Amino acid sequence: MESNEQIERTTDLLRHTLGPDLLGSYLHGSAVLGGLGPASDLDVLAVTRRGLTESERRALLAGLLQISGLSRAVRPVELTVVVQGEVRPWRFPPTGDFLYGEWLRAAYRAGEVPRPAPMPDLALVLTMTLAGNHPLTGPPPAELLDPVPHADLVQASLAAVPELIRELEEDTRNVLLTLARIWSTLATGVIRPKDEAAGWALEQLAPEHRPVLEHAAYLYRNRHYTEETWSPQLRAGVRPLVAEMFTRIDTLRRRG
Repeated sequence: MESNEQIERTTDLLRHTLGPDLLGSYLHGSAVLGGLGPASDLDVLAVTRRGLTESERRALLAGLLQISGLSRAVRPVELTVVVQGEVRPWRFPPTGDFLYGEWLRAAYRAGEVPRPAPMPDLALVLTMTLAGNHPLTGPPPAELLDPVPHADLVQASLAAVPELIRELEEDTRNVLLTLARIWSTLATGVIRPKDEAAGWALEQLAPEHRPVLEHAAYLYRNRHYTEETWSPQLRAGVRPLVAEMFTRIDTLRRRG
């Protein structure tokens, strides 16, 4: 299935399920901020007038389980639904109304249904949505969303670090690139695509750490997850690189 077809099917699903209570839907992330890698998600934010009903949650979930995937032929779709009144006026931490991501597929298959929950990283999602300015339905995102203060971007970025560290062994490339993006965002205030954030970080790193991050960026640009390989030498350098990036991130945090 082509990416454009997946986006169209996701948009149609939102329209059909939510009707006039869908205020707008927006493509964000790699698709609009630098280009899709072979394993990149299709990231969509939907802004609604009200919270979803139980039947709407189940309808979105059933549709997304058919649209999204992890093969070379079907990209993962990450859909975030937020009620406009929960983020405008902006406050932190925000509450998200619905979240679909492929990392949660097993839980969904077991009967779990996405519920409203605090979602600190909505600060990043909304910032990327505003920067990308790519409506699928509705007006430009700036007509529905407030800008996020830099201090809340910092807080949201830091909140993601513990979970990233726990996922290091099973999702090495994404953890390394996301840490590079967090570091870059805290240092510069700019949310870059993952490979561009890696390029920024490589300029800051000592030579002994660069090959590992260069390899993660290469995988992002050129390889699907099923084709991902790490030599023993590169694998041995993963945790020292993580420790170095964590130190740099923590230094920026302490500086405020």
